[in-house]
Amino acid sequence: MADRHHGLSQPEDPRRDTADDQGSRPAQQQEWPGREDRMTPAADHGETRYQGSGKLSGRRALITGGDSGIGRAVAIAFAREGADVAITYYDEHDDAEATARLIRDAGQTAQTRAADLSEPDACRQVVDWAAEALGGLDILVNNAAYQREAHFTDLSTQQVERTFRTNILAYIHVARAALRHLGPGGVIINTGSVAGSHGHPTLVDYAATKGAIHAFTRSLGLALADHEVRVNCVAPGPVWTPLIPATLEPDHVGRFGDNTLWKRPAQPAEIAPTYVFLASDDGRYYTGQVFSPTGR
Repeated sequence: MADRHHGLSQPEDPRRDTADDQGSRPAQQQEWPGREDRMTPAADHGETRYQGSGKLSGRRALITGGDSGIGRAVAIAFAREGADVAITYYDEHDDAEATARLIRDAGQTAQTRAADLSEPDACRQVVDWAAEALGGLDILVNNAAYQREAHFTDLSTQQVERTFRTNILAYIHVARAALRHLGPGGVIINTGSVAGSHGHPTLVDYAATKGAIHAFTRSLGLALADHEVRVNCVAPGPVWTPLIPATLEPDHVGRFGDNTLWKRPAQPAEIAPTYVFLASDDGRYYTGQVFSPTGR
């Protein structure tokens, strides 16, 4: 019998440019929030390469922003590790259904729900919905995010408020609602960003919320230790997701990720194994930590 490997099935040299198998990244732009099928090249979420080994067998997970990008890659990985998965999304119905099919193809239950998590009531409702649909909740992945590139002098109050409501206030509301369902051994994983550690000149509001997520993670890890609920954060560098062509200027998209050591952005499939580690018993000694797969 062939060996089964956790994560990506064939290790690769990360310095290799992905142009030979996924094409270059031409300047491009989409309407927000972006669609997977309009990206050039298509992103790799682990559809053909991720192989599970039962690390999350019997677990039930809610992933916000699970329709595309990192969320889709995490949903695929969780399902192939044996978890049932509920995902929320904004309005990308086709992307959400494609992710659900991939979860079901792995033999696991998939549930989807559209929601605007900038609204506190929606945050509470999706948690209760997921727990009912899955018969409980063991893992929460706070992943949904909003960003839009703008120079600081052009940054509107409306954009700042929307970014904060979606990126940090929603994480707090969803996590608080999840505590009604998470028992000992429960896991919360937040998605941060390298921008939260290093800043970003044209994503000032977004970077501020990501820094807040990092602090929220460390603080909540301390606060929930007595509840035996672990809280960690994955703070990636540039990742090739629909949010990029939907929120950055076209010429920026064309050079996105060029400042990493690998001279390219990460694929979502390269980030998902970190979430699996933190959600599984392999990561049971970790809490309040920020993991940074930045390519730098």
